[in-house]
Amino acid sequence: MKILFISSEVAPFSKTGGLGDVAGALPAALAALGHDVKVVTPRYASIRDARIQPTGHTVVLRFPFGEERGAVLSVRLSERHEVLFLENAHYFERGGIYGDAHGEFGDNHRRFAYLSMGALQAAQRLHFIPDIVHLNDWQTGLAAVALRRGFQGTPLERSRAVFTIHNLAYQGQFGKDIMGELGLPWDLFTSDDGLEFHDTVNFLKAGLVFSDAITTVSPTYAKEIQTPELGCNLDGLLRRHQGRLSGILNGIDAEEWNPEKDPVLPARYRLDDMAGKAVCKRELLQRSGLPPGDAPVFGIVSRLAYQKGVDLLLDVMPTALQADIRFVAVGSGEGHYEEGLRALQERFPQQVAVYLGFDRELSHLVEAGADFFLMPSRYEPCGLNQMYSLRYGTVPIVRATGGLVDTVEGGLDGNGILFEAFHRAALLAAIRRGLALYADPPRLEAFRHRGMKRDFSWATSARRYEGLFHSLLKS
Repeated sequence: MKILFISSEVAPFSKTGGLGDVAGALPAALAALGHDVKVVTPRYASIRDARIQPTGHTVVLRFPFGEERGAVLSVRLSERHEVLFLENAHYFERGGIYGDAHGEFGDNHRRFAYLSMGALQAAQRLHFIPDIVHLNDWQTGLAAVALRRGFQGTPLERSRAVFTIHNLAYQGQFGKDIMGELGLPWDLFTSDDGLEFHDTVNFLKAGLVFSDAITTVSPTYAKEIQTPELGCNLDGLLRRHQGRLSGILNGIDAEEWNPEKDPVLPARYRLDDMAGKAVCKRELLQRSGLPPGDAPVFGIVSRLAYQKGVDLLLDVMPTALQADIRFVAVGSGEGHYEEGLRALQERFPQQVAVYLGFDRELSHLVEAGADFFLMPSRYEPCGLNQMYSLRYGTVPIVRATGGLVDTVEGGLDGNGILFEAFHRAALLAAIRRGLALYADPPRLEAFRHRGMKRDFSWATSARRYEGLFHSLLKS
């Protein structure tokens, strides 16, 4: 198959979260299965890679507000995997992907309309007529509309569109005046399944309505978003289109996240030789400025946001720290959560270490050196850290939601600890179950082994997408 993959961020070139990881790894896995994959993404100011070269092609888009144009650049990552970058200095040469210190950019509707329509035109320019156009999150929603309306009568009209929801909470809502600004016909706004959402234009809804199939990043999240609790006011629409909706679990980069080969660890280890994990624990305590010893270590590596349940964690930890435990936190995000973690460290300096920011090496060391990894998320479309933890023999303690349920197995013969209610008593009970597990070394070792045996590689997920794509082309 020929697959055109469109994303606002693609690791390692650009990344703010899991979307970038998926856009970097899934196309590579599909290419490894023998498909021809081109990924289209903006050329942001931060992207400086000597491998990126001009293609000699230019995108030219005409909007009511004027003409926008930019070069198409390329880097080929493998024989069948190419990343195309859309240049446009006005839109993408900025100090952030979606916004800066002052907030979201006010012209994001124009910026990502350019990406959506420019990606399709770039494919035309390069004579790449895709069987599948794979769209990702609200930033690419207008591409589904353009494919069905603007590219009718062209070779692209036979392409099938797949829209993946990475996080339903982010929808790309704009005032309805942008309909005229972008040259979108008003019947697209007012029809039963149009772009209108509480009298605004909703880019994510555009992707849902105009695509041939909808996926999200775990089977459980696909069910949860059809409920009022997690449907973000789109649950009714998703229930109506549930025949087109499925959940495919994200994978992880099994080369980067491999305790047997990880170059940043002070010692490597594997299922049949776990001695290196104790070395990693000692190094983690030393680097964190915490006293050495046999106390269990709890870790988090997280975006510090409401979704991640950081408030619940801050509520529970003063009580949990009455036991002889250590807690290492790595992350950044909302200021009041950062302040809460700092205050916790000041109150328990011999038990708590906090690193505010992103540090790749330290993130790997936490996954390897901790005994337990905490993820008390309010909701979690997929989650990756629990899969990293399992692969590194670190027992995850997670809330039973989204992809956490699909990857972590609770119970006496599980590989992790699940708690149901988003409540301090439930999380505290889960931490205490972790302490009881730590006090039983043979059972702890069994948990670790079961986790390390799980296969979370992208190859499995890519096969699921491949099957979905084939089914669309047969219909």
